[in-house]
Amino acid sequence: QVQLVESGGGLVQPGGSLRLSCAASGSIFSIYTMGWYRRAPGKQRELVARITSLGNTMYEDFVKGRFLISRDNAKNTVSLQMNSLKPEDTAVYYCNRYPVVGTDWGQGTQVTVSS
Repeated sequence: QVQLVESGGGLVQPGGSLRLSCAASGSIFSIYTMGWYRRAPGKQRELVARITSLGNTMYEDFVKGRFLISRDNAKNTVSLQMNSLKPEDTAVYYCNRYPVVGTDWGQGTQVTVSS
C-alpha cells in the first residue's frame, strides 16, 4: 500500500505557474504508474496526467502542452509542473496510482487560479 502526501498548491494569477509534489511511501513505489488527478468544485475527480515506472507520460487534452509530469524513483516522488494556468484549472490536486487501487487518497493540495 502506498501513502501519499501532496504539496505545492496555492493561489496564482492566470498565466502563472506552480509546481506540485507528491511524496509516496510504504510500498514499492518505483514499479507503479502514477497519476495526478484533480477535483474541481462541483465536479468529479478526473485524471490530469500519468507517468509509467519507466517515465513514459500521458496528458489529458485540457493540460497538454501546459503541464509536465515527472518522477524521481530514488526519492519516491512525483511532480507536476503547471504552466500557463487558467481559472478552470482551479481544483484540489491529488496523486495516486494509475489506475487507482482501493479508495485511499491523500489530502490533496488546493490550486486556485484567480486574478
